[in-house]
Amino acid sequence: MADAAGRIATLAEEVLGTPLPIRVRAWDHSEAGPPGAPILIIRRRRALRRILWRPGELGLARAWVAGDLDVEGDLYDALDRLSGLLWERGPATAPRSRLRTGVQALRDPGLRTAAREMIALAGPGLPPPPPREEARTTLGSLHSLRRDRKAISHHYDVGNDFYELVLGPSMVYSCAYWDRADSTLEEAQRAKLDLVCRKLALEPGQRLLDVGCGWGSMVLHAAREYGVRAVGVTLSEEQAAYARKRIADAGLTDQVEIRVQDYREVPDGPYDAISSIGMAEHVGAVRYAEYTAILHGLLRPGGRLLNHQIARRPQPDEEAYHVDEFIDRYVFPDGELAPVGRTVAQLEEAGFEVRDVEAIREHYALTLRRWVANLERSWPQAVRLTSPGRARVWQLYMAASALSFERNRIGVNQVLAVRTPEGGASGLPLRARDWRG
Repeated sequence: MADAAGRIATLAEEVLGTPLPIRVRAWDHSEAGPPGAPILIIRRRRALRRILWRPGELGLARAWVAGDLDVEGDLYDALDRLSGLLWERGPATAPRSRLRTGVQALRDPGLRTAAREMIALAGPGLPPPPPREEARTTLGSLHSLRRDRKAISHHYDVGNDFYELVLGPSMVYSCAYWDRADSTLEEAQRAKLDLVCRKLALEPGQRLLDVGCGWGSMVLHAAREYGVRAVGVTLSEEQAAYARKRIADAGLTDQVEIRVQDYREVPDGPYDAISSIGMAEHVGAVRYAEYTAILHGLLRPGGRLLNHQIARRPQPDEEAYHVDEFIDRYVFPDGELAPVGRTVAQLEEAGFEVRDVEAIREHYALTLRRWVANLERSWPQAVRLTSPGRARVWQLYMAASALSFERNRIGVNQVLAVRTPEGGASGLPLRARDWRG
């Protein structure tokens, strides 16, 4: 099959109605496309079968995770070019798959001819099964306790050693806070943890609840630097075991407790302060009012909540929102993003007074690029610790997410809220961003 790359490029341009912005190299070593551009490598014909049987993001993701597709050159540049090729976004509208739209337009006789040739290039047979790293259909109703535990396990129980490679010594899996772009990742993560503690105005002897505590970094910092008594809850057994060891090694077992527990099962409020850092994305729209009400109930009057959460852009038809297929199947099953305005509204509906919203979108782009660099620097070890497919999931997810933050497709915000008493004394200072009253 001579010049497969040229044929693929021509057919893709016919279906999508636009020139390919990247170069293509096919399994027969042929190449086509703009010179000097990043190269999309189609290693096997079955990559085309995956895409033809599941047009759009999921087919491409399956081919990537399986190693049927690869990129030579700057991965960020390639993803940036492909995002413009595969997705269209008008003003204030949701993204629309150009690939799926192109396939749906095959009523046109010329496009049907192009599709038949693409099918011939792909070869006979059904599509290969999805890579084993893909999350299977989860049992139970959406965001039930059982289903949430399984979803969290899919993402977090992939090996603490793997996360050490990616996250670095801080073991903080959320957006860092950068004073300078050339700060180290560890400096920026420490700055983020300290920022949260200062916004919560933590003091010795107070009780802190950290919802979705990860590997224990927040509770460790708060106990060590601010003298609080802290409880961290997570649904991941591996995270909990790792956090407990860190706490024991730091000699803080009398101050910090780690529980494998859902936030809906915490029985021992009230707390003086609550932090929820990168956890609310797992809650889901159907449970968010319950989430805010439970946190409000677990906080003493006058206590503060710091909710650190990724946000998406609002859509004209919010009912049409759906999670990206790649993220849902390979990264965060059942995860959902909400516009920051909706998050603020639901906190207020639960009885909180929202006092500050700080947008730190650019900080997450810097964080993700550091995580990608950590992964790529230790690639052979990452593959040994998990699997080639799992490492490729993380590489694609983090690099694409960095671009999404940089291009303002998604954001991240710290929302400081207070359970203000009936008398109205919030306990905050008159001047904004001076967190201690």
